[in-house]
Amino acid sequence: MGVPTLPVYSGELQCRALGAAIRVYDANGRSIVDEVGELICERPLPSMPLRFWNDVGNSRYVASYFADFTDDAGRPVWRHGDWLKLIPRAGATGGIVFGRSDATVNRHGIRIGTAEYYRVIEAVAGVVDSLVIDLEFLGRPSHLAVFVVLAEGHELTATLVENIQASVRSLLSPRHVPDEITQVREVPRTRTGKKLEVPIRKMLLGMPINATLQRDAVANPESLRFFIDRASSSADVT
Repeated sequence: MGVPTLPVYSGELQCRALGAAIRVYDANGRSIVDEVGELICERPLPSMPLRFWNDVGNSRYVASYFADFTDDAGRPVWRHGDWLKLIPRAGATGGIVFGRSDATVNRHGIRIGTAEYYRVIEAVAGVVDSLVIDLEFLGRPSHLAVFVVLAEGHELTATLVENIQASVRSLLSPRHVPDEITQVREVPRTRTGKKLEVPIRKMLLGMPINATLQRDAVANPESLRFFIDRASSSADVT
């Protein structure tokens, strides 16, 4: 696990909050300090949600937060979905938050936040919105797909593709040049305006759409059709 580069959303915390049993786990579920890993809460905390709306049996809730790690006693623990580095200091442990772990792009062992992609891609003339999905398949190389929404009157020409690739290559790195750039009409968003990166990624990796999101929580549900069709071309999505 490498330290995420260019952490736009990073911020320093002076100490762990009272009532929050915060730890950092590495990819193997080992508690670590002074290294970047997954932000874990080993015990219930005051602001923790208890369930999702219309989530029968709490299946989506458990899959979202408790399916990845267990503590030393084998009990499932809360994975918050952020990168954190705990930094020991006199009498307490502060830390640095490096942004979302489940929306991070991992290319050849180098991690970078999707916000950095959006900053670069959406600065290219003609691009008004974008969605970056890192499709990591077990046993196969990473496949980085970028879906772009273009301004009226623009088309995804070979020249525009080259411009996007060149911007990523020069402002991020050659390793982060997308494997695929596809035009879409809209980027799926929540009602609060967040891009649906993680649900779309899970869908494209073969998870049924009903297990990844609730359609009534999507601000523009018609935007899902493209991704449902895309996923259906390689696997059944219901």
